[in-house]
Amino acid sequence: MNSSTQTTRLYHTMLSPFCRKVRLVLAEKKIEVELVEERYWENPPDLKRRNPAGKLPVLRYRGNMLAESQAIVEFIDETVPNPSLMPKSPAERHEVRRLCAWFDDKFNAEVTRPILEERVWKKITRAGYPDSRAVKDGLRAVKEHIDYLASLLEARRWLAGNSLTLADFTAAAHFSCLDYISDVDWDRSEMVRDWYATIKSRPAFRPILADQVPGIQPAPHYAELDFG
Repeated sequence: MNSSTQTTRLYHTMLSPFCRKVRLVLAEKKIEVELVEERYWENPPDLKRRNPAGKLPVLRYRGNMLAESQAIVEFIDETVPNPSLMPKSPAERHEVRRLCAWFDDKFNAEVTRPILEERVWKKITRAGYPDSRAVKDGLRAVKEHIDYLASLLEARRWLAGNSLTLADFTAAAHFSCLDYISDVDWDRSEMVRDWYATIKSRPAFRPILADQVPGIQPAPHYAELDFG
């Protein structure tokens, strides 16, 4: 098969913010993709062949096997330029990358990973009971992050500026995982809630809102566009 006609295929897991970020960007660019769910915790033999780091997501696209979510979405944005999700100026692109790193590093370490590990992955992998202290620490930290986003949105239409960028999809990917299990205090900031409601209403978000993780029911408001 010619590499240009190969099916675009994403190896992913549903409640991973990194996988969701790639799914959102592919959908925003209107790129059809075949989703392949990987139980990465079982160390599937082909995972390290696709990505030596043994991490998801991995995207097969136009004959390339792509790894690392930020590298993947920037590759997609450069190869499918419309709609553009990166600004033109170096300073604006820096701000987008800074916020992507904020969520994928700081927010993930303080909020997404500890909450999902305790409330979701321990249940799925049968790895014991949740550590309530870790969950409480994550819930306390998310409030601080919401306050920070509110301070950004006081002067901006979107997180990195006045246009929708990869920063918004990165943040929304993390929040959507937490919102699935109802762990976001949306009443803390009307601006942040409205920002999420706006991005959540985009057609690119529909497949994310249709996710059903076996054994874990989504929050009642999860798929509602006018929550809150």
